Amino acid sequence: MSDQLRVMLVDDHTLFRKGLAELLEQRGAIQVAGMTGNADEALRLLREEAPDVVIIDLNMPPLGGISLLRRIRETEWPGPVLILTVSDAEEDLASALRSGAQGYLLKDMEPDDVVDAVQRAVRGETVVAPAMTLKLVHLLQGGGPGAAKESALKQLTAREREILDYLSRGLTNKAIGRALDISHDTVKLHVRHILSKLNLSSRVEAAVFAVEQKSSAAGRRTQ
Repeated sequence: MSDQLRVMLVDDHTLFRKGLAELLEQRGAIQVAGMTGNADEALRLLREEAPDVVIIDLNMPPLGGISLLRRIRETEWPGPVLILTVSDAEEDLASALRSGAQGYLLKDMEPDDVVDAVQRAVRGETVVAPAMTLKLVHLLQGGGPGAAKESALKQLTAREREILDYLSRGLTNKAIGRALDISHDTVKLHVRHILSKLNLSSRVEAAVFAVEQKSSAAGRRTQ
């Protein structure tokens, strides 16, 4: 189909590479234009297949995905290159973006989210996995983790802030649902979004974070 995006996959793990290709093509919006686990082969495919997007594994031997990313940028190929990795390290995110990546995705993302990220990258957006948002903010600000988390808090919707406040009081999802007259499943979805945006791993961490933010705000008001 003419409206399909043509994607090239570069990952040295054959099983993962083929599995990802199948998952992406099942979505209908993406055609895999080529895939390989070799950097030199990737450069050849890039010239021959002219994909819309290239997705590269970060830890691909022998020199790694960042090395291949830089080689692609040296060819002056204009399309977006996305890093797809298991690493959630801030230094890896920084290295990828400095080297010319337009996105940094994690391998535990849902296939639909990867498709969405690819489509957004083609439109010119810089895309990162939700779990990396806080670290991106930290890099952009050049500030400490406290400043980054405060900025991440601003990404929450009014409803998410409301639910975060209830979490800080120790309420269960069912209790929050009753208080807000929404379903238990809707609360669970909001909590999942809150954890993702704040780069937290549990509702307990979210509750602690909310209490800390309240304390910081109160301290600023009394100064």
